[in-house]
Amino acid sequence: VQLQASGGGLVQPGGSLRLSCAASRNRFGINRMGWYRQAPGKQRELVADITSSGSTNYADVVKGRFTISRDTTNNTVYLQMGSLKPDDTGVYYCKVVIFGVGHWGQGTLVTVSS
Repeated sequence: VQLQASGGGLVQPGGSLRLSCAASRNRFGINRMGWYRQAPGKQRELVADITSSGSTNYADVVKGRFTISRDTTNNTVYLQMGSLKPDDTGVYYCKVVIFGVGHWGQGTLVTVSS
């Protein structure tokens, strides 16, 4: 499966961005889709994920600011990010779990800076 992530860029603190990640397969077997991020010098961490039934999970630091959603018609997961902070800076990776196996996208850079 190929994952194509897009939507990163430079944004000022307080701004918004929307990330997208499209999976090149049908939804059969997709258990979970999610977003992780890796800041410079830090480990990759979960930002948010969503199950095949639509249940969502968020890291505490993004609750109330980020929203994850998915479009099952085109197997795309979105991350709407708002009230962005400099600490949100990092490379954002999408991950799709298919029949229990994780697949990673190539990452998209988000920079929050004035």
